[in-house]
Amino acid sequence: MGGKIMQPNKKIRLTNVAIVRLRQGGMRFEIACYKNKVTEWRMGVEKDIDEVLQIHRVYVNVPKGQVAKTEDLEKCFSTDNIDEVLKIILKKGEQQVSDKERQHQQHNMMRDIATVVADMCVNPSTQQPHTVTMIEKAMSDIHFSVNHNRSAKQQALDVIRQIQEHNTLPISRAQMRIRIVMPAKDAKRIRDRVMELVASVEDEERGEMYEIVCLIDPGQYRVLGDLISSETKGAGEVVILSLKNTNDEGSAFM
Repeated sequence: MGGKIMQPNKKIRLTNVAIVRLRQGGMRFEIACYKNKVTEWRMGVEKDIDEVLQIHRVYVNVPKGQVAKTEDLEKCFSTDNIDEVLKIILKKGEQQVSDKERQHQQHNMMRDIATVVADMCVNPSTQQPHTVTMIEKAMSDIHFSVNHNRSAKQQALDVIRQIQEHNTLPISRAQMRIRIVMPAKDAKRIRDRVMELVASVEDEERGEMYEIVCLIDPGQYRVLGDLISSETKGAGEVVILSLKNTNDEGSAFM
């Protein structure tokens, strides 16, 4: 049977590994992984399990090289497929790290999240970007707890929402600059609906084709795109001119 458990009884010692541990059926099982790869696997960044596991075996104690018995695996996991057992442990198990490693991972993830937030947002009053240090301080003030199983970008959206809820720092998503082009006959019919989704208009031209350059909140981009596409039957388009509209003057001194 493909993937059938063939667990050797001899001790196999591994070093410099990330250990993932799972208690199942009253017993402890461990697998040996490459450092940093466990998080990448859980976030979907790494999809090749061979790049995650140092060896395709299940242990009861990795540092001592004690391999789990085949009968214990079959009893506790109700399967004789080693790949399935490895994936269960990899998905549900707890990664064992030292306090120093945990602090280092925590610091790096906090920094990554703060960098994403700083890149996405501005001070709504000045349209100037916040520094990464300011975002980190705001994250500390709201006692944000990082989740190493989610990407920095996913958590950045949570940080923005929580900072806004706590009013810790004046912050909002930086607006996008876009150009909307459509036949004039369609513009007469749907212009009001378009304007409801636009934050501000920078330029507007009327002729056979109606064209505006405007700023929008990022969340409205897809809504606008769908609206223009469906109402003009493909004759109109929405073009991104700038992903982030900011006033960088003086931001270095923030």
